[in-house]
Amino acid sequence: MSRKWLGQQGTDHSFRQMARLGFNLHVNGAMMKIRHASVDKVVRFGHWKPSQFFDRCPMLPLHSLGERIVVLGPSNAGKSTLAVALSKKLGFPTIHLDQLHHLPHTDWQQRPEAEFAALHDAAILRDQWIMEGNYTRLMPQRLARATGAILITSNHWLRFSRYLKRTLINRSDRAGHLEGAKDSIKWEMIHWILVKTRKSGVKYAKILQDSELPMVECRTAEALNNLYRAWDLPSRR
Repeated sequence: MSRKWLGQQGTDHSFRQMARLGFNLHVNGAMMKIRHASVDKVVRFGHWKPSQFFDRCPMLPLHSLGERIVVLGPSNAGKSTLAVALSKKLGFPTIHLDQLHHLPHTDWQQRPEAEFAALHDAAILRDQWIMEGNYTRLMPQRLARATGAILITSNHWLRFSRYLKRTLINRSDRAGHLEGAKDSIKWEMIHWILVKTRKSGVKYAKILQDSELPMVECRTAEALNNLYRAWDLPSRR
């Protein structure tokens, strides 16, 4: 792929900037792999002019993700907070899958699997939504309905510290909080964050790339902060 095709001089500098910020960007169409700082970056261009993209911001414009956006990532990466910010910006309803998977007014007691699957499959039929959460077993039908995707990851120790903070403070107005629930620190959750899902972002990235949805990936906290600024999202609390 030539610089002439991209239609902008100084493209290499823009790619380096994207790599430094920790972004992976995807739009259905041609694909370019960028190697910088020993990290592979992937950019896909499709139904818009790359010159417009580089002139304005080193990431996909928010509107390119459509009206049904999935937000994936490991636990405590910031999915719920981002989903609420997107909802306020776009006016689409937020759906927290953890709230569908657990019974309100409990200490995160799970619903029967068939009941959760029915709630999930009904929710994805809506015309507009920001849906955050993973639940890989239900992902095929969700991605088939989605029009865009965001994947956010961060250091597992940072995510662990966020888990401790949110559990100890136990704010009822926290994004994604289960109605009437009182959080408690659980060893299985600590193991989930630090061990079992430590590298789950790689799995989610592969799933989303195979789906060919327009996608933005933030691999660092800095990249996520820049996403908030570039899309003019409400500040995180």
